[in-house]
Amino acid sequence: MISFTVRMKFRTDDRQRIAEILVSLAHASRQEPGCVSYVPHTVDGEPDTVVIYEQYADQKAVDAHRASAHFKDFAVGGLYQLMLERQVENLIAVA
Repeated sequence: MISFTVRMKFRTDDRQRIAEILVSLAHASRQEPGCVSYVPHTVDGEPDTVVIYEQYADQKAVDAHRASAHFKDFAVGGLYQLMLERQVENLIAVA
């Protein structure tokens, strides 16, 4: 199992557009065969900060996600164009 978070910051003016993109990206990503969990969040008290929790069956599923048309459209073509900062945290399960 591969799990990680992606934390991004956006401009306040882009908040509605970001929400729309995240809904579309999450819906499409959750349909992928190897996707276990894909949950975008805003941070309490920081509405312009988004954290996406992602979990995949294996590296092949991660690679398929990143190669998908919806990832290229909504993440690369949408979120990446609007974000001010981005940080990825790879997670290791303890139990």
